[in-house]
Amino acid sequence: MTEINYSAEPLLHVEGLKQHFRISRNYTTKAVDGISFDIWEGETYGLVGESGSGKSTTGRSLIRLYQPTAGKIIFDGHDISGKLSADNEKFLRQNMQMIFQDPMACLNPRKKVGEIIAQGLDIHHLYSSREERNEKVYAILDKVGLSKEHATRYPQQFSGGQRQRIGIARALIMHPKLVIADEAISALDVSIQAQVVNLMRDLQDEMGITYLFIAHDLSMVKYISDRIGVMHLGYIVETGTTDEIFTNPVHPYTRSLLSAIPHPNPIVEKLRTPITYDKEKEGVDYSKGVLHKLTDTHSVLATEDEYHKWISGSHSY
Repeated sequence: MTEINYSAEPLLHVEGLKQHFRISRNYTTKAVDGISFDIWEGETYGLVGESGSGKSTTGRSLIRLYQPTAGKIIFDGHDISGKLSADNEKFLRQNMQMIFQDPMACLNPRKKVGEIIAQGLDIHHLYSSREERNEKVYAILDKVGLSKEHATRYPQQFSGGQRQRIGIARALIMHPKLVIADEAISALDVSIQAQVVNLMRDLQDEMGITYLFIAHDLSMVKYISDRIGVMHLGYIVETGTTDEIFTNPVHPYTRSLLSAIPHPNPIVEKLRTPITYDKEKEGVDYSKGVLHKLTDTHSVLATEDEYHKWISGSHSY
């Protein structure tokens, strides 16, 4: 495992990030509404929440597939918020990559696997000869568990798990500092999910990669993440180490998510009562909440009254 230096400057610093989409003259969707978090070099930061909570939008805003509405993004000392300079854009494209959710839709069916993987190398001219380019492609294919013969095939000739390995190879061939894995395993069979997550962990140890791991499967997030941010309706409502989130969840939304994880023992599962969370019924207004620190690493978004109410009723899972 890579040793993470939390006393150093974070690799990614996000402050007050907002991503609003204007739907009509009178209506704007606030997909992400003022979130702040840090990711340190060598760690995996898990971002969890139900569908529609703003997780994927956050990832796409960070890598600048969307133009952020407001907020500050500092990536490895480079300010990548607002209008990007040519140097900052080049730095971002070379050092931040994304693994997409659908392993078929994100691969060009008209291109061979070798061309797909080498696309970043071609754009940024990161090789001196055709032989060097091919060697880099074959080396990364080998790292993700595929062979160099696969470079001449088309994406539709592969299974879902193999396609996701191709997507991982395309992201990692640039040797990026940060990889955003956007629901990278949700479209795969459970057995294949475990293989892909283990592959990502092995590559992290080998290449020193930092991950933003976006998912809604809490069991997988627990397995791979060092720290977790829980997101709901555009806000990060709780953040902490994996151990803190799972043993001492404070926010009722976090507790409801954790209570939805089925227990492997059917007798225990039958007797268990899942926690339901209704934001409107409980009268919670995220825009009025402030971050309350429980420890240096564990914080929850709440008003003063909500905070005291929730810490008195926190549970362990």
